[in-house]
Amino acid sequence: MSFSEKTKNELARIIPQNRCCQMAELAGLVRMDGTILISTNNQIGLELTTENAAVARKVLKLAKLVFNVETEIRIQKKNRLKKNNIYLVKIPPHNKVREILNTLGITQEGLLINPQVSSVVTKKKCCRRSYLRGVFLGAGSVNDPENTYHLEIITTSQEYAESLVKLIKKFHLEPKISSRKNWYVVYLKESEQIVTFLNIIEAHTALLNLESIRIQKEMRNKVNRLVNCETANLTKTINAAFRQKKNIELIAKTLGLDNLPPGLRQVAELRLEHPDISLKELGEITDPKLGKSGINHRMRKLEKLADKIRNQNLKN
Repeated sequence: MSFSEKTKNELARIIPQNRCCQMAELAGLVRMDGTILISTNNQIGLELTTENAAVARKVLKLAKLVFNVETEIRIQKKNRLKKNNIYLVKIPPHNKVREILNTLGITQEGLLINPQVSSVVTKKKCCRRSYLRGVFLGAGSVNDPENTYHLEIITTSQEYAESLVKLIKKFHLEPKISSRKNWYVVYLKESEQIVTFLNIIEAHTALLNLESIRIQKEMRNKVNRLVNCETANLTKTINAAFRQKKNIELIAKTLGLDNLPPGLRQVAELRLEHPDISLKELGEITDPKLGKSGINHRMRKLEKLADKIRNQNLKN
């Protein structure tokens, strides 16, 4: 089961206590998954389609709680390539569907679809949270945080997508809109924003799981950065020590270390004796002790001397 499915199953178990919140969540679900059916004698019916059994059960319960209507449910099998069933929750025409649609803010005058989020069912903050939960259950998804951070809600209406963005921004989030074929996608990409959104719609288990995975990923990344840094520093130290040793060996072969000033001679001999240690460690064993900058200064002098010998050899 995907992270998104687990999140929806968690949300499907939440039944708001207040009737206004129940209505708001049902409005979000109907807006995203509902289809208005018109019979031959112009009677109005309503059908909601979902691939999630828990969501279908929630629609049945909310419809009963809010409007006390009888509903029908059918299960369709998908084709061979897709394993999930499709659940069709239908409110027959005799249940005053026109009135239900108007009450939920789905339609305005007659059967004219409201192109925006209904201000009637989202007056209160608690109702706005419930509405967003319904919208997410109907057309939302969230990526597995082990891969990428991405939460989205899709709709066919640009105007509705823009209205949904305004609603989400009331919770101090910054959703974006992108187009994908004939769809408009309202999405969040930053992990902190996704965590906040999951908290808003009360997906607390999903939130904790995401936070746990995020902390683990951050720790892994931090460890990797430290290891990479240590590896780079070690490689740099080894390469520098190898170059210094070669310079000193050249000086010893041509001029002789006995002809060097005492300070340079001491550092040169210590480097030959300890080819793998860092400049700081080299300074600890000099007499008297030297800092890293002091050792580095003498190494540069030895390098210049070695370069001078190489240039003279090239001329000869």
